[in-house]
Amino acid sequence: MEDSPLTRRRLLWGAAGAAGTALAAVGLPQLMRPEEKAALPRPVRKAPAAGPPATLRKYPSVDYAPAVWIEASESNYTPSDRPEAYPIEYVVIHLTTDILPVMFTKFKDPAERVSAHYMISATGTRIAQCVRERDVAWHSGSVWYNHRSIGIEHEGWTDQPVYTGKMYEASAALTATICAKYDVPVDRDHILGHVEVPLSHHDDPGTAWNWDKYMKLVGTARRNIRT
Repeated sequence: MEDSPLTRRRLLWGAAGAAGTALAAVGLPQLMRPEEKAALPRPVRKAPAAGPPATLRKYPSVDYAPAVWIEASESNYTPSDRPEAYPIEYVVIHLTTDILPVMFTKFKDPAERVSAHYMISATGTRIAQCVRERDVAWHSGSVWYNHRSIGIEHEGWTDQPVYTGKMYEASAALTATICAKYDVPVDRDHILGHVEVPLSHHDDPGTAWNWDKYMKLVGTARRNIRT
């Protein structure tokens, strides 16, 4: 096919561009006389921009050291500044009624409108934090209690409870830490089951939850925490 004027023009522009690139590669100073080079301003080398401190590059650290951070959707909790905004006066004990992966999926789904601060596996070997303690998780069914409590979910079912000794111990240590941090009394008026929240329509953690055992563990763990 015969080259059109437009095609030839493009070839010329391409050649000119290549020549310019080659000239830049050689460097303009190499084409100048010594006295002209001396008159050139020296380039100012900028220091590389400092990145954020290492502590800020990480995702927000958990409030409870043994926990891992698995964040709930921002649509499933209320950002706050507790305990300045609202006092933290209660710990509410929940039962998941499903396995943890399913619960994590629910907490991440904006349509679910539910969350809790912590989840503990049936074996007691895994603790996840899904909402920061300063924020208001939607866990109790009561706006008033949500604003004044920390919600802890435990993996299990009311009709097939799997409350292991390790789960009780892990949960008690977490609850004791919360009580120490926010000066929550270690008693059954302030450590509640979901079923005990006024106007609750839930029955967890169920009749199989051993409150006597749990409260003794929380009390022991609380006495061992220095405040």
